[in-house]
Amino acid sequence: MTVRQAQAEIGGLAEELENELSGIRRALRKPLDAAVAEGEMTSPQISVMRVVVRRHGISLKDLSRAVSLAHSTVSGIVDRLEKRGMVARQPDPNDGRVSCVYPTPAVMEFVQRQIPMLNRRPLVAALQRATGRERKEIAAAVRRLRELLEAE
Repeated sequence: MTVRQAQAEIGGLAEELENELSGIRRALRKPLDAAVAEGEMTSPQISVMRVVVRRHGISLKDLSRAVSLAHSTVSGIVDRLEKRGMVARQPDPNDGRVSCVYPTPAVMEFVQRQIPMLNRRPLVAALQRATGRERKEIAAAVRRLRELLEAE
């Protein structure tokens, strides 16, 4: 096999893997997407809630940076979440001109417990259908792919 043929083969395999990984990501997102649609939530709202749970009392400015959205967009998202009782705004104790965003207990539960469970559900179901040997092979292959990607 020539160098050019090897490069073409590797390029084709990389494209195939990229497509397979995209399909896996879509399959893994389905339960969360369904729950989000059921609760009439948007992906940006979920992103905001995740950050607010990780960083209690985050300012709108920092929240905008964390989710890579414009301040006005994040402010609107927080307004809608606040109206639904999902987050609360309180003045910053150090600077009353700044408001900080805090999660409600329901949001804490959803982000810390429900989202991870929804994300894992398709994997658990798929791995239950696999044989013990297939599960080991899948885990080893994914682990090795990650190692190769991180070695770059």
